[in-house]
Amino acid sequence: MQFTGGKRRKLRLAGDQRNACYPHSLQFYLQPPTENISLREFENLAIDRVKLLKSVENLGVSYVKGTEQYQSKLEAEIRKLKFSYRENLEDEYEPRRRDHISHFILRLAYCQSEDLRRWFIQQEMDLLRFRFNILPKDKIQNFLKDSHLQFEAISDEEKSLREEEIIASSPSLSGVQLETESVYKIPFADALDLFRGRKVYLEDGFAYVPLKDIVAIILNEFRAKLSKALALTARSLPAVQSDERLQPLLNHLSHSYTGQDYSMQGNTGKISLDQIDSLSTKSFPPCMRQLHKALRENHHLRHGGRMQYGLFLKGIGLTLEQALQFWKQEFIRGKMDPDKFDRGYSYNIRHSFGKEGKRTDYTPFSCLKIILTNPPSQGDYHGCPFRHSDPELLKQKLQTYKISPGGINQILDLVKGTHYQVACQKYFEMTHNVDDCGFSLSHPNQFFLESQRILNGGKDIKKESTQPEPQAKPSVQKLKDTSSALASLNSSLEMDMEGLEDF
Repeated sequence: MQFTGGKRRKLRLAGDQRNACYPHSLQFYLQPPTENISLREFENLAIDRVKLLKSVENLGVSYVKGTEQYQSKLEAEIRKLKFSYRENLEDEYEPRRRDHISHFILRLAYCQSEDLRRWFIQQEMDLLRFRFNILPKDKIQNFLKDSHLQFEAISDEEKSLREEEIIASSPSLSGVQLETESVYKIPFADALDLFRGRKVYLEDGFAYVPLKDIVAIILNEFRAKLSKALALTARSLPAVQSDERLQPLLNHLSHSYTGQDYSMQGNTGKISLDQIDSLSTKSFPPCMRQLHKALRENHHLRHGGRMQYGLFLKGIGLTLEQALQFWKQEFIRGKMDPDKFDRGYSYNIRHSFGKEGKRTDYTPFSCLKIILTNPPSQGDYHGCPFRHSDPELLKQKLQTYKISPGGINQILDLVKGTHYQVACQKYFEMTHNVDDCGFSLSHPNQFFLESQRILNGGKDIKKESTQPEPQAKPSVQKLKDTSSALASLNSSLEMDMEGLEDF
């Protein structure tokens, strides 16, 4: 694949040629893309693919895979991001092309460590499972052939000859009429998992596998091929990283935040200082709730805590003047001299609002930034409680938040599976008495915004300095172009780039 700074040359293919390029809505990604694309498209495709795989992960732990609710929500996400998902749709060339190229781009970003490879493989497997499950039966054989899988559906005559043996050996066929079910003749070595579980009929070195069981074998084949491909990609990575125009994008892509930045546009001054205590117990995520509690108890926070909490408060609507007043009042309660605060701390607060130094207007930290960077040490209160707290301490904290024992166990199971953002989302649902919050949590300020929507029925924030009760709902902020966020990492990504082939 080659990348250029100019506009991508469109391939002019006739209908039959376009269909031949991508005959199915799913694939094993056996051949890398060979066309030229612009760096801008490279970036946009990468971001969209990350969004898709994050959605696959969140839906996979929020719903039972394969259920109607899971299927419908994932299909909606794929359709929204304009990737392929179904056969027999009109003009599927572009979604399939996007799917093909974006997969190979993410191989470059996610081959860099064992944890990244494991995550990437799992999400791609879940995506393939979803697509295979909605693949029409008359398309399955062609897909298997195009994927170089020597799996062949047996004829009705062969099926009737072995009907008793196949039904007796295949638990998935319980209560199913065999004549309505496809059965595939597969080399014995490809069905070892079914053989170990005594769930398949064997004859003359072949396994006779019903359609319901073949998806597991296909996924094992896909995992093996993708794992090997990622290992080979990792070997070639130094050549890619030597180009300073791609390196920042690839290094940040695996843990980049691609959503709304939750800057304070439109919310300025709509939160009073008197409201913060009440809001902290009702609408703050646990990470900010523990920072607020520590600040009130100790009248001080270290730099990491001040940055994380200060930018969050800025995002929910505190003005620079309010922020200076809030932090100064609290630090003075801790016996700090007002002059010392003005000399040592007020500059940093003004700096975070873009009024000092390089005049950068900093945005609140996303969940990924909190989870992956600057872990807390002894005496710190910043970080993510689900990621950085001892499980027993986390359990005690959830008990003080009045989470039910069953709910605590659900959250701890998600934490054990390293699904920290989903654990926080589950906490949101439990504290707001909703079965399905209807969004994928990725930002503390998103938590606050969605909480206020529920508590106040969709009303805007109303500043009431005499009432500590939260009356807040930030007006929906203008979404930023996510691609420009990553583009700012390195403006030189707009330069021409040639010579990167066959990844």
